[in-house]
Amino acid sequence: MDDSRRRVSIVIPAHNEERQLRSCLDAIAAQTVRPFEVIVADNNSRDKTVKVAAEYEFVRVVHEPRQGRVFARNAGFHAARGDIIARIDADIVLPPEWTKHVIAFYADPRNKFRAWTGAGYFYNVRMPRLVSFGYSLMAFRLNKLLLGHYSLWGSNMALPRSLWQAVQGEVCMRNDLHEDLDLAMHLAAKGFTITYDTSTETRVNAELRRVHSNRHELWEYLNWWPRALKLHGNPLWPVVWFFGVFGLYAATLILVLAEKIFGKTVPQNTEADSLAPASDLDPAD
Repeated sequence: MDDSRRRVSIVIPAHNEERQLRSCLDAIAAQTVRPFEVIVADNNSRDKTVKVAAEYEFVRVVHEPRQGRVFARNAGFHAARGDIIARIDADIVLPPEWTKHVIAFYADPRNKFRAWTGAGYFYNVRMPRLVSFGYSLMAFRLNKLLLGHYSLWGSNMALPRSLWQAVQGEVCMRNDLHEDLDLAMHLAAKGFTITYDTSTETRVNAELRRVHSNRHELWEYLNWWPRALKLHGNPLWPVVWFFGVFGLYAATLILVLAEKIFGKTVPQNTEADSLAPASDLDPAD
């Protein structure tokens, strides 16, 4: 295996993900440049997650008994042997050039001390372009305005091993925060830069979760955002609560109402729609 293929370790935290994991791993198998390794960090799954992962010869499974995404993420990151640690979620379908693009980004020596994150296309809701655009405004643009830097999105991100090693002892080990946002803030505090990449080669297909299932869980999940900012001493966390938490929750109610009126969207977990021009989904920097 040549050096370029030794660089990227993809880590996938997983808890009861048998329904989505196969599509995720099939997309990794179809990469034009394979990653060095793929690690599924199983977090006490009670379904067939581990069995599905074992069907793929390029996948290594590690087990994390402490419940919570941050613990599963850390277990995968610690197990990774590549010099670039990438992270996605089990419901993600990568476009075919994703690994190649990440490798090319880190081939540039100017990006040696940068973390990288990409955009997403939510295929399982009505008006997916509008929803994806709105998500990017909140998760990336608003956070940059409030924090002075971009956040990381755990469904589509990568960072050099050296950056992870610089903050691994400082990240917050809590299950009531967005661990990707927390990681971004710790990296920024160390002086590292985060690049937000809107290119179509790296835009992943993702499932917008909690909108249709558990509204109480969705409300709590959204509150993890201002809670992380408050923990890090950002005085603007009430702005996030009002425009982010309240605004996003209200938007999801509209989505659910639209589906009740016009019918539910049939999820199509494919890469076709995610390859729309970047300008259609997200404004340029």
